[in-house]
Amino acid sequence: MNDNVKYWVEMSDYDFDTANAMLETKRYLYVGFMCHQTIEKILKAYWSKILDEPPLKIHTLSRLAEKTGIYTEMSEFQLDTIDTLEPLNIEARYPSYKERLMQSLNVERCKELIRLTNELRLWIKNKL
Repeated sequence: MNDNVKYWVEMSDYDFDTANAMLETKRYLYVGFMCHQTIEKILKAYWSKILDEPPLKIHTLSRLAEKTGIYTEMSEFQLDTIDTLEPLNIEARYPSYKERLMQSLNVERCKELIRLTNELRLWIKNKL
């Protein structure tokens, strides 16, 4: 594993651990945000493995997946996970979305987000 891939994997793992810590402390808004970050960074690890250019400085999970070609390998369930996580990056940052998002996140929903994130994270990690 080259250094760039290793860097992104370590960052993804750190963000996943942070998502779990946010769940334990009932900071549900940041569970979703960190789940998004987890997948963003594992996709950038995959990017670093297969492409000779640095990953784009973007946060759109579907675009990262498309640019690497992994998108076409994903199941419908995995694509649905991407669709679920994708808006959590933006919505956690801006006040107009934050209140609505906070109302939709509870302990059960966050546990589900972590489960979905972990499944997708491990699937991508297995391809590295």
